[in-house]
Amino acid sequence: MSRTKRRLIVVGGGAAGLMAAGRAAACGAEVLLLEKMREPGRKILISGKERCNITNAAPLERFLEAYYGRRGRFLRNAFHRFFRDELLALLHGYGVETQVERGGRIFPASGDAAAVRDALLRYALEHGAVLRTLAPVAELLREGDAVIGVRLESGERLSADAVILTTGGASFPGTGSTGDGYRMAEAVGHTLVPLRPALVPLRVKERARARAVQGVSLRNVRIAYFVRRAERFERLPPPAPLPPTGEMLFTHFGLSGPLVLSSSLAAVDALRRGEEVWLEIDLKPGMDEEAVRRRLQREFERFPHRRLPRLLRGWAPRKLADLLAAMSGIEGERPVHTIRAGERERLVRLFKHLRWQITDSLPMAAGMVTAGGVSLKEVDPYTFASRRVRRLYLAGEVLDIAADTGGYNLQAAFSGGYLAGEAAARGLGGRGG
Repeated sequence: MSRTKRRLIVVGGGAAGLMAAGRAAACGAEVLLLEKMREPGRKILISGKERCNITNAAPLERFLEAYYGRRGRFLRNAFHRFFRDELLALLHGYGVETQVERGGRIFPASGDAAAVRDALLRYALEHGAVLRTLAPVAELLREGDAVIGVRLESGERLSADAVILTTGGASFPGTGSTGDGYRMAEAVGHTLVPLRPALVPLRVKERARARAVQGVSLRNVRIAYFVRRAERFERLPPPAPLPPTGEMLFTHFGLSGPLVLSSSLAAVDALRRGEEVWLEIDLKPGMDEEAVRRRLQREFERFPHRRLPRLLRGWAPRKLADLLAAMSGIEGERPVHTIRAGERERLVRLFKHLRWQITDSLPMAAGMVTAGGVSLKEVDPYTFASRRVRRLYLAGEVLDIAADTGGYNLQAAFSGGYLAGEAAARGLGGRGG
């Protein structure tokens, strides 16, 4: 292989790394892809419940405005250069047919995440990239204001004209994402936005109540977060717009499910600020309080001798109905015709404003993605080159980008990896690359 080619090292063989290696090799670079695990793409293999939610059918502007918060501006150029259509065309070229499912989520038609990983690996290898597994990187090698290569944990030093850092985040450490890239980036001068788990289940103070309804799954409910400030409850905006209604799940420690995971970062950040946080569930979002009140009254009149727990089982799953009856303070053996108007109001409040105090989240390893990372102010959005040190490029979850579920995080990784690979191969960005 002629030495006139640019020699690149890609650190980390996940979604961004495989894409960066493939694009750089396709652009004519000599590419070495270093992966610490026995095989690349381990996180791809477990994503989307092992089906790999590749991307989403949402329009580009909705992608940018709704699912990345203010960080969407950073991704605008990347998505204009390499977005969903280009990604799917690339995968189709390697035999991966896709299908659109609920919520616009796009999966391989085979339902097998390995098809996506294998296609990306073929893309890289067939263009000449060399994969080296079981090769954990200890540090980036720097000379003056430029990165000149890497040192492996074995002590071996490898030189390069540029390095692309795509080590992932700190969630799902069993896949190899153990936060190595954050440490390496910081060591060569980058600033880290504090790391937090995102898309993560939440623990509640009312642990006994949670255990009582463990395993109960709810559909078509609405949630909102509140913090207490100066003895008043104020609504806390979620990190991205929530759907009008959705699904959630009670666990032995608290709350999970799509609605909770998608908005969990709002609670995590508020708790980090030292605020008291509550999550409120509207169990009947299609009815206002007056409608709930009237329906309760009708059912009390229709079944006057029925006990409250049994009557509420027509409104909610059995475990939850029993919990609501207990929380109302109304004796369970009383026939409902003896329940007074003031007592019914407590039930109305429970159905429309069921509150749980959030104490914390599960740890970083349990989050689907890592929020925080290398500050986007220090990365060129046109090339994904570092603005702090020459010849370094960064893409994927090592950057301070965390989006909603639904394929948005993988699309950001694929788009960023593509641009970083192309720019590094051509020596673009990074004050000379």
